[in-house]
Amino acid sequence: MSSKLVVAGVGMIPFKKPGTSAGYGEMGAEAIRLALADAGMPYDLIQQAYAGYVYGDSTCGQAALYRIGATGIPVLNVNNNCASGSSALFLARQAVESGAVECALAFGFEEMQPGALASRWSDREGALAKFSAIAEPMVSDAVEAGVPRALTLFGGAGREHMQKYGTKFETFAKVRAKASRHAEHNELAIFRKVLTTQDVVNDVQVWPNVLTRLMACPPTCGAAAAIICTEAFAKKHNLRTDVRIFAQAMTTDVPSSFEPASMIRLVGFDMARKAAQAVYEASGVSPEDVDVCELHDCFAQNELLTYESLGFCPEGGGEKFVDDGDNTYGGQVVTNPSGGLLSKGHPLGATGLAQCYELTNQLRGSTGKRQVEGARIALQHNLGLGGACVVTMFGRG
Repeated sequence: MSSKLVVAGVGMIPFKKPGTSAGYGEMGAEAIRLALADAGMPYDLIQQAYAGYVYGDSTCGQAALYRIGATGIPVLNVNNNCASGSSALFLARQAVESGAVECALAFGFEEMQPGALASRWSDREGALAKFSAIAEPMVSDAVEAGVPRALTLFGGAGREHMQKYGTKFETFAKVRAKASRHAEHNELAIFRKVLTTQDVVNDVQVWPNVLTRLMACPPTCGAAAAIICTEAFAKKHNLRTDVRIFAQAMTTDVPSSFEPASMIRLVGFDMARKAAQAVYEASGVSPEDVDVCELHDCFAQNELLTYESLGFCPEGGGEKFVDDGDNTYGGQVVTNPSGGLLSKGHPLGATGLAQCYELTNQLRGSTGKRQVEGARIALQHNLGLGGACVVTMFGRG
């Protein structure tokens, strides 16, 4: 990047089960207040704002932000499926890096409904129609059994990995059990009970020998926010400069996502790898240098796939990576010290910014019992089918 960009402040509220949270406006506003307080700055220094959410009417971002104040700044609403929060972060970073503004706010929120994700529109073709059409012949048994679409897509990718590389069903259970151990010390996570691998294996099988209920992240409600500014702006206003964005990339699907047909490629493996490679090249940081990573573990299967797409291990090496303990404390890279989506849940618009919140605090050394000792380089991966993938490299300033 041509100029030093810093994360001046972050805020996040505890995630809650659907039906038990405040409304999106109150949640979003509280996350923004927390980010402003963390930065130690007044709202009138914010020059642009980007709001990420999926299930809401137009201008929900303004409705949340106006609870803080109406200053006339540009407010843009971002819907990029599960990558909406990090897409808002991408746009805020881009605005600051380009010189359009010196300080921008990214925030995200979601009021979710119980149960599997579903389209709210039944009178038009869905955005994932192409994905479903390609996937259906490969996961016909799940479709016929009425397994929800997201579960068939990511579960199908996991099954393909099992068939192609001999990965064991229990390996995905190990990933989920690891998430629970990490979440035990995260007061903002909704599920903090420590699980064993056998607990996960013995849970309700929503797709026999492919996916148990505990391997899927639950829908939750929540909000998070981040303030991005130039280093010069931060110093001028006595803001923190200790966490920087080293590089960031956003990708969408590439031809190999669709042809030849592969469930692994269909759920974003190649666009994630492309974004990660761009970030490594731009930052001069290699996968081996990363100390801590928050990645998009919407399903335990996707976490294992993402180890490979981010270059932490070779393709097909995900099971060994798990078995060697390279995904947790004392290993190669601590993945999802927050507990990830599997433990926090997944309020779509908030997820990417919740990842930013965790990594910023990890680099500050302020996460208590879940602190990754000596963390200096952090990687974020946030994925949305349809598709979009944002990968961000953070580091100590």
